[in-house]
Amino acid sequence: MKAAVIDMGTNTFHLMIVEINGGDFTVLYKEKAAVRLGKGGINKGLITEDAWERAISTLIRFTKVIEDHEAAEIFATATSAVRNAGNGQELVDAIKATTGIDTRIISGLEEASYIYYGVQKALDIGDEPALIMDIGGGSIEFIIANMTEVYWLESFEIGGQRMMEIHHQNDPITDHEIKNLEEYLSSNLIRLFEAVEKFKPTTLIGSSGTFDTLSEIYQNKTGTSVGAEATEFPFTIAAFKDIFQDLVVKSRKERLDIAGMIPLRVDMIVVASVLINFIIKSFDIQSIRVSAYALKEGVLLKTVDSLTSHKSINTD
Repeated sequence: MKAAVIDMGTNTFHLMIVEINGGDFTVLYKEKAAVRLGKGGINKGLITEDAWERAISTLIRFTKVIEDHEAAEIFATATSAVRNAGNGQELVDAIKATTGIDTRIISGLEEASYIYYGVQKALDIGDEPALIMDIGGGSIEFIIANMTEVYWLESFEIGGQRMMEIHHQNDPITDHEIKNLEEYLSSNLIRLFEAVEKFKPTTLIGSSGTFDTLSEIYQNKTGTSVGAEATEFPFTIAAFKDIFQDLVVKSRKERLDIAGMIPLRVDMIVVASVLINFIIKSFDIQSIRVSAYALKEGVLLKTVDSLTSHKSINTD
């Protein structure tokens, strides 16, 4: 069976079309589009008219691609920008009316659960608790887990687009803005500090866009590469610190010239990297890993498992 998975993120919309064979899948097509659904309205609880139009036009195009691949099922999810917007349900209704796509607005905890499922399938987390982080435009998900057990998970509505609009007004970002952003994180991540103190993870596992791009920059700098089927990307603490120091002193134009940087990430990557650096410093993180799987793969894999086991999806 062919199936399509659409992840309607705050910054990026992802489309993945796969062939499902038993409990496994083969990727037939992947695309990401810079819809910027949260731009201009994320901190107001609103999807702006421009963002609304970008979303609909992107999904119309996605629908054509899905039809061309003759995918029988579409699994579409919407996250922070939609679940927190006063007109989020109206957008979901408009998507259904325009494209026929049924979109499920998922909670932050569901999002974190799917992310864990994707990461767990991508790499061997091991027996010791690790801190998993996914930096979205609207929310950030943190999970403390090992390969077989989730100890704690939470979603914080302080994602990259939100942080950028409040704390990154200058180009390059200033030391004062970085200090204010770190104070903002300290006051908003109190529950994370409590969980880390309890479970004491020393490995950080990053999933999704920012981490992918940081690994890509690292691979370009070192001349390393991974195959198209890789589910874990190379990265190190030392590499992050080197790249971070470079990012915070460069302007947008200069960041675009970095090998491995893509326009889709060039704006949000600064505040996202400040966050990563804050986490590494605050929790004495000793190693960092990058998962190639995140939310959309978690949704797909959970769905595949439910289809093969004839059980309903459980994200509790």
